[in-house]
Amino acid sequence: MNITLGQIRLKLGDFEFNFKSVEEAVNKSQSNIVVLPMSDLESLGGRDIILDEKIRMAQNNFYERVAAAFPQKHIFLGDIHTYGGHIEMSEFGLYQIDGQNIYVSDSFEEDIECDLYILAHNRYYAMNTYREFVESINTNKNLVYINAVAMADANIYDGASFVKNANNLMVYKAPQCKVDITEQNFSQTTDFIDTPVEEQVFNVTTFALKEYCENTGFKKVILGLSGGIDSALTAALAVSALGADNVFGLLMPSMFSSEGSVVDASALAQNLGIQTATEPITDLFEAFMKGRERKQDLAEENLQARLRALILMFYSNRENMLLLSTGNKSEAAMGFGTLYGDLSGGLNLICDLTKQNVYKLAKYINRNGEIIPQNTIDKAPSAELHPGQKDSDRLPEYAMLDDIIEMYLEQNLPVEEIYAKYDVATVDEVIRKIHRFQFKRKQSCVGIRLTERSFACGIDLPVVQKFY
Repeated sequence: MNITLGQIRLKLGDFEFNFKSVEEAVNKSQSNIVVLPMSDLESLGGRDIILDEKIRMAQNNFYERVAAAFPQKHIFLGDIHTYGGHIEMSEFGLYQIDGQNIYVSDSFEEDIECDLYILAHNRYYAMNTYREFVESINTNKNLVYINAVAMADANIYDGASFVKNANNLMVYKAPQCKVDITEQNFSQTTDFIDTPVEEQVFNVTTFALKEYCENTGFKKVILGLSGGIDSALTAALAVSALGADNVFGLLMPSMFSSEGSVVDASALAQNLGIQTATEPITDLFEAFMKGRERKQDLAEENLQARLRALILMFYSNRENMLLLSTGNKSEAAMGFGTLYGDLSGGLNLICDLTKQNVYKLAKYINRNGEIIPQNTIDKAPSAELHPGQKDSDRLPEYAMLDDIIEMYLEQNLPVEEIYAKYDVATVDEVIRKIHRFQFKRKQSCVGIRLTERSFACGIDLPVVQKFY
């Protein structure tokens, strides 16, 4: 059997773009059967927009247009089949084409008798889940898994479609986050090689930023450069996604900022080739605090963060630049961020990376030479909101904290298993903070999901509760 596998880009509600994506795949096809991803509103993350009758009619018109444009090809848009100018959607998922039984489903069932199994499911990316997914499919018939390349708010559909033969051997694996149109006849096999996790995350986050900007109309992004690892990584990802000319960095030192942080931020900007400006906040802070009692307390720390957000939003509004927030998952779990301050932004690329994973991705960025200054990677993390401040003053060491977060949130382990590894009081305090700071996360910007259980999508804790 010969088919065309079309891993195409799709956009929610952009039916003209989606038609052109289908057209490209069909025009390149040398086969009678073209397998494409699910293209309906629900599968592209439509949520309640599916209740809008106007957009549902536009979706139906899209399918009719595909059917009319390519009557000579058997086209599968997920479980929707078009041929001869008509649309067919089998009640049982089974189609007969040229004497071959083709079964289409969004889940895998081993006992289905068919010649070709089309597993059509737009699967969002989550770290360390792809290999298990591939290996969970033990097939005795030719099988195609087809996934879109698309953005559904926090969820990124990253492609990575694959083909297996009737002996459960890998025939083909499509690339991540890229359009890929190939001819498949199930005759040749290949070894399964999983892309390194850091490369996967790099691909997903840079694709997500490009897709977000393309769909919302932003051409440029802005972010604060503190000299720390989180803003450095975000800036590097932004440049990889959009190019240096479209990334603007703002340095906003205070009376507590170390000279090293300013130097590191400047070195990063020079390595990336991005334009910057410097807007010190000391005078603004002093003007506000004039006549007020100085306590060097949380209110004064948060004032600094909010002054920086005011400046960033001014630049963002005046130049129509998307503000990137730069907080990581470890900080979000502990409430280590200021509402209307450093949590401000339109999009966060690293909100689902623990601090340890931030460092891993930074080292991947530097794999071919120093982009993120080594001093930024080596120095102790600090918000620099009071003299000599370090993150470890208020948080457990990140290696321990991240492990607890991953066990409790991502692996959903019983707390007794976490107690067996770490001090009970520390574990209880981490878990308490995870729950008590949900109110901050509810007010944070859109973030990119990179794990099965992300604060951006996958974890939904109540704000008002009395257990923790």
